[in-house]
Amino acid sequence: MKKLLLLAIILLLQGCAASSSIEKLITGEQFDDPIVDNTPYLKKEENYLAPPQGGPIPIAVYGFTDKTGQRKSVPNIASLSSAITQGAENYLIKSLKEVGDSRWFVVLERVGLDNLVKERQMIRQTREQFQGKDATNLPAMTFAGIIAEGAVVGYDSNTITGGAGVRIFGIGGETQYQSDTVTVSVRIVSVTSGEILTSVVVTKTVLSYMDKVGVLKMFSSDTKALETEIGGSINESINKATNKAIQAAVIETIKEGAKRGHWAFKEAPKELTNETTSNTTTNK
Repeated sequence: MKKLLLLAIILLLQGCAASSSIEKLITGEQFDDPIVDNTPYLKKEENYLAPPQGGPIPIAVYGFTDKTGQRKSVPNIASLSSAITQGAENYLIKSLKEVGDSRWFVVLERVGLDNLVKERQMIRQTREQFQGKDATNLPAMTFAGIIAEGAVVGYDSNTITGGAGVRIFGIGGETQYQSDTVTVSVRIVSVTSGEILTSVVVTKTVLSYMDKVGVLKMFSSDTKALETEIGGSINESINKATNKAIQAAVIETIKEGAKRGHWAFKEAPKELTNETTSNTTTNK
């Protein structure tokens, strides 16, 4: 009986410590302190891109929709919530603006174009009302030479699942993992000709795993049992995975466009220089 009481006290203290640390983690970092997304993937040294020749390229984004039709996985419930964000164009716009230290593209507002046009009309009408026919005209809006289009084209659940565990004398641990995949497609279209200049498809894994430790103790000639478990799980954010996939697609789009001669770097990246040298040697 004393052993049982001691074990119960130890488990209670462990539970309090775990709940206290989890509460501090949640309330301290997620609820109280907002985190600004600074697109660290674009700022990695291996993703550095030299600026383009001729200056930034005007580009328009009209939308970046969810084509998967996937719904959130909720046990025993027919969920109507989408598994993928419905505002992925915001990730694409931010990536285009910040890629290459914000030196590659001039991103033009097209998602809220109706609001922009209405506001310009209000300004023009107000000026004409107070200034008459000599009212100052608004400058012309900048037009884009290329359009960035695409979508989230795939979301596959449980592409990889598994786990491992072992128990010795009723004491042991267990690990379970699951991998989903999200696929995005980005293409660049020429406004003058309608030609698709580049088309890139990127797949990103969405990982989840769970660790558990359990104890099973039998008492009173194996007629009574005490079982306890403690564990935790980490699920990678689908939104963050989608964002990273879009960032990777933007970087690859710039590299592919340079390879095809649609634009050029002021200083060619090493991988492009090496590839050009290899092709020249092969042709010789």
